[in-house]
Order: sequence, then C-alpha cells, then structure tokens
Amino acid sequence: MSPHQPSTSAPARIGWLDGSSGCSGDMLLGALLDAGVPREVVADAIAAVAPEPVELSTAPVHRAGLAATSARIEVADSASRRTWAGIRTLLDASSLAPAVRDRARSTFARLAQAEAAVHGVSPDDVHFHEVGALDAIADIVGVCAALDRLALDVLTASPVALGGGRVRSDHGVLAVPAPAVVELLRGVPTYGGPVDVELCTPTGAALLVEWVTAWGAQPSMVTTSVGVGAGDRELDTHANVLRLLTGSTVQDTAAVTDVPEPGSPLVIECNVDDLDPRLWPGVLAALLEAGASDAWLTPILMKKGRPAHTLSVLVNRDLADVVRRVVFAHTTTLGVRETAVGKHVLERREEVVEVDGQDVRVKLGLHDGTVLNAQAEYDDVAAAAAATGQPAKSVLARAVAQARTLW
Repeated sequence: MSPHQPSTSAPARIGWLDGSSGCSGDMLLGALLDAGVPREVVADAIAAVAPEPVELSTAPVHRAGLAATSARIEVADSASRRTWAGIRTLLDASSLAPAVRDRARSTFARLAQAEAAVHGVSPDDVHFHEVGALDAIADIVGVCAALDRLALDVLTASPVALGGGRVRSDHGVLAVPAPAVVELLRGVPTYGGPVDVELCTPTGAALLVEWVTAWGAQPSMVTTSVGVGAGDRELDTHANVLRLLTGSTVQDTAAVTDVPEPGSPLVIECNVDDLDPRLWPGVLAALLEAGASDAWLTPILMKKGRPAHTLSVLVNRDLADVVRRVVFAHTTTLGVRETAVGKHVLERREEVVEVDGQDVRVKLGLHDGTVLNAQAEYDDVAAAAAATGQPAKSVLARAVAQARTLW
C-alpha cells in the first residue's frame, strides 16, 4: 500500500482497523493521533492545502466507558461549493509532500467518481456539498499525512458497520447507508446496524478504500500501539469508536494467513453494458501495453436483463494508477472496484526448438528446478507454419513433442 517495502529478513509493519462502529474522517484522524502520530504532522499538512483558516483541535473523551481521542476540524462558515476540479487545483498547488498529495488526490477522485455514478454526471462536474467542505478536505489531507508518517507496509480492516435509519443531506433525506457510501464500498465487506444512525460517512468510506489492502478479522501480528478515535455521538448500545492497532507481522510467515504480502497485485474490475463490442480487443490490448499482467472479459447479465461484460485486469500495485486511467479512457465505466489477491508463480525460462529449420520459442515453468510445464509460443508456431506451408496444428504438435524432451 506504500513505497515502504520491508526487507526479506524483517517483519512487515502492519495496521488493522476495527470498523465495528463504522468510520468517518474525524474518527480515523483521532485514531491515528491517539496511536502516536505527532499532531504537527497533521496540522502542517492541513495548513499546506486549506484555502481558508482551519484549526485542528483534539481532546480526550470517553465513549461507553472507553478512553478515546476526539479530533475536530474547526472552520469558519463558508458558502463555497467546491467541485472535484477545484479541489484538484487546490491539492496540485499545495506544498504537500508528493506522496501525501497523491493519496489525497486519489481519495477525492474516488469520491468524485462515486458521486458521479450516483447522480449520473461527469466527475469534474460533481459539487461535493458536505464532503467538499473545508473540514472534509482537512480530514482527508490529515489522514493521508498521518498514514504516510506511519509508513505501514500493510493496512487491513474488519468488515465495516454502516448503521441504518435516515440521514439529512443537501439532496434531502436519504436512507442509510447513503448512496455514495454504497458506491464507494462496492466489493468491501460491510453490514447494516447495529444502530439506526449513520456510522460510515462518504469521507470515511473513501479513505478506507484508498488505504486498506485487505479485509477481515485481525491478522496474526505483534501489536505495539493502539489508537482509539471517537465518533461524535455517545451511543447507548456500544462504544462509538474506531480502533487502530499497529505493529509487525509474526516472524514465522507460515502462521500469517490473513495478510497479503506487501505489494501484492490487484484485480481491478468494472461492469460495462454500453460499449460497442468491436472496441473490446483494443481495450484489452491497451491494458496489456500499459503493463497489466493480464486482462480478460466475462459475459454477464445485468439488471433489467441487459447483456454486459465484466472487465477484469490483473496488475501490480505500482502500475495500478496507469491501468485505471486506461480503463477510464477506453471504456464507458464511471468507476472500478479493486481486490487485493495472492499470486504464486512458477519460475520461468525460455528455450528454443527447431521445426523444419524454423525456430520456435518454448516457455518453461519450473518449481524447485523441475520443469512442470512447457508450451510453444503460438506466434512462432504460426510463423513457422506459414514459412513451411504446413498446418499450424502439425507444427504445434512437433514443437510440443520436442519441448517434452526438456521436462
């Protein structure tokens, strides 16, 4: 999730979020400060981007008897209604560290794409209303700066409680979870309740999907710090807090089953029902050219019986931004979902066999030095078939037969 990669001999730095009472920007900010992130790291980042005076205040509080840190962003009244384009300009012109700026920009891009999908408009035309206010800008920038300071290799989280009931917004009264929250948390394990109040805000949801790399119960870890961030409400049913545990993975990696390795690849997906099918071969070619490990289509049937395709792209994390841009540029989708996956690959080697004077490359797959697979490169098979006037299937069979001697 970050450029801070552990050495092969040292345990990874890991964090786990307990989202059993949801997540908001200020809860996450409080948990990070309570876990030991210096206050000036957050305050300096906020000051670097805020176009108007913003004050960060913290206070020790109790929620259902648990000690927690309340983090509040205090701003003067403002009538500004900011668009994604305007917020992007603010971030780009700021003096934030590049890594923090990129994460904050990516988080707001997720918000813009979710709002655009919900309201059927272009992301650049989205008016953020509540999430575009100065306090939300400060929450996002502050959280990104704090997480960057922690330099975690892996951040995991429990399934997220969303709450229930209804919430008032600039669009009127909405059912909880709000539409933007539902859109942001596609592919993320969530559940309703345990109370009829809004527990997860769009800002909190966007920060979670930007930073969290895997979802589930607390993984095997050696905990070194605990941060508890307080929500605004004091609830009768449970402590309204977000807990953050940080520490390191267990040295015996065989015992760690819940955490993907740092830098594990992503599967980026979207469902598309309105793209001319003649364009799909070019889409797949563009994704592979951009560095995707693989890209494929799965026919599906969507709501109202509409035929569609799920586009799936396997990509290493360092190329994820490039691949997302290709998906958005070459398809009609307004959003993508992402899943961290484990990947085990055989050692690879290439040999060359000869068929009637024509070279045919053979890809070998090895495990512990033993060849388990041998496949002829089909482009070479086709070229050899054309050069010798033989059917491609004959050339392929002879190439495979020679390849078997390499096993």
